[in-house]
Amino acid sequence: MNTYGFHTVHGRGPAVATGVKLANPKLSVWEVQGDGDALAIGGNHFIHALRRNIDINILLFNNEIYGLTKGQYSPTSQMGKVTKSTPFGAVERPFHAAELVMGAQGTYYARTIDTNPKLMTEIFVKAAKHVGTSMVEILQNCVIFNDKTHGAITARENRDDFQLHIEHGKPMLFGKDKNKGIKLNGLKLEVVTVGENGITEKDILVHDAHTEDPTLHLMLARLTPPKFPMILGVIREVKAKAYYQMMEEEFEMSKTRAKYHTMDELLHGGETWEVK
Repeated sequence: MNTYGFHTVHGRGPAVATGVKLANPKLSVWEVQGDGDALAIGGNHFIHALRRNIDINILLFNNEIYGLTKGQYSPTSQMGKVTKSTPFGAVERPFHAAELVMGAQGTYYARTIDTNPKLMTEIFVKAAKHVGTSMVEILQNCVIFNDKTHGAITARENRDDFQLHIEHGKPMLFGKDKNKGIKLNGLKLEVVTVGENGITEKDILVHDAHTEDPTLHLMLARLTPPKFPMILGVIREVKAKAYYQMMEEEFEMSKTRAKYHTMDELLHGGETWEVK
């Protein structure tokens, strides 16, 4: 088909994107989902696209609600959330997209917000260059059914204290004066202030997006206001072979080990075929 893209069945975007990528590995494949689409009806497709490292780019728009179908609660809605389908409040614990990515052995996870197109562009460019499945979570506002769900992070009066933009190899500093930081204290993260209690910039945790162990990546991704800032940027970016690359290697290996190399050889290779 001569097309730039198409709609798929709800929740099945990763499965279709997988087929497109394997049919033509040269294509740059981008797949767009909402939080309900990806984490509810499409949950299995979502986690296996990550696990297989297909080499597609997944954009997950998370507004913590079913915005297109009139405001039902979604898998990312907060406990107690009152919606049309939970009139007395949601009683389920919400999914954290980052936890699913790490649990599925994802190789690229980044987070941004819909009000920062500059950061979003930088993350998209890195995602496009990454070999493997890239998952970008975009915190999005639904003004109709879940307005200001990310307000603590995006509000002008809060954003300096509640947003931490991380970069690989740089200390995790934030705040209006860039004097607050994240420190690893044993097995826990804590917020400290440079210049207080003997804290210097050397005590601030330096981000390593490339370490294969996802433990610290997950710890960072779980930080939320008001106790901690929300981590934005590329949290995890590790190298691993993509699915199509391993498939191509397997094809080449099977050719060298094959008893027959052509259909003629197979048809004339003997009087009987043994099917196992």
